[in-house]
Amino acid sequence: MGVEIHVEGLRKSFGRQVIWEDVSFTIPAGEISALLGPSGTGKSVFLKNLVGLLRPDRGHIYVGGGDVPRLRESDLYEMRRKFGVLFQDGALFGSMNVYDNIAFPLREHTRKGESEIRRIVLEKMEMVGLTGAEEKLPGEISGGMKKRAGLARALVLDPEVILADEPDSGLDPVRTSYLNQLFVDVNAELGATFLIVTHDIGTARVLPDNLGLLFRRSLVMFGPREMVLSSTHPAVSQFFNARRQGPIGMAEEKDLAEMENEGPPVTTMPAPIPPQLMPSDGSVRPAMRRPGEWLRAHRVKPPPGSFIDDQGRNWLTEWDSLTAGRQRPR
Repeated sequence: MGVEIHVEGLRKSFGRQVIWEDVSFTIPAGEISALLGPSGTGKSVFLKNLVGLLRPDRGHIYVGGGDVPRLRESDLYEMRRKFGVLFQDGALFGSMNVYDNIAFPLREHTRKGESEIRRIVLEKMEMVGLTGAEEKLPGEISGGMKKRAGLARALVLDPEVILADEPDSGLDPVRTSYLNQLFVDVNAELGATFLIVTHDIGTARVLPDNLGLLFRRSLVMFGPREMVLSSTHPAVSQFFNARRQGPIGMAEEKDLAEMENEGPPVTTMPAPIPPQLMPSDGSVRPAMRRPGEWLRAHRVKPPPGSFIDDQGRNWLTEWDSLTAGRQRPR
């Protein structure tokens, strides 16, 4: 089962350049969360702070009770075993075949025998759909297979937290869709806490339980998927509707003159909220919320056309029949 990550008053800078300041939020245990934001807002830097590769200027990161920036080196080493990391390009060793790449953490960090290592590696390879690719080198497999091999390697130590840094980078929309489904299935099976950094709006709209947006050196918003996707906050609305008009500029935030030249802010209805991805076996993950639950609790009307899937089913009205007998035990 995953652990909760609580971030409090985090600030990070490089010299005079402030990346973000006073960032505070909680990533719920066992849920899938996604962090988005314009380029250069420090999303990857944030992941490095979570695992102690970088230290913040101030603030706290509590993971399973320990405050990461204040851990001794030996304790930090142990804490990192709670994490599995999927890097942008898979970060596979080019001279090793897929099997040895996935086995590497087990050989480095455990005293398991080769028979036990083989059992674990083949189990994780089957989980990510790589059975039969054991002897292939990274140069002989597709980008999507590299991502899956990287995910299998991140899973072999049974981490409580899985971090994915732009996993959809370099993938076409179809492979991205398959990878998103794989994340959902792995979360359903293992219950690990996921934090996914992405630029892909399609991924953000259907995959996570929670969404966050970094902008202007701060966390603009973080919370349940329905809260963020129904928001009319200027930066959130601009980002999720991929519009030029709004506070986000080409390189960073726009200045006052640019904003005035654009005229009054455009207020548009948020795009329809799609149904959330379900596990491949049709079950319901414990972290999944009933469609419309947050909206009803906060008296927010869903955008027209929300929660209608590609088969024309309305998840607001048909949820009970769609999920009858499919709830996973908590």
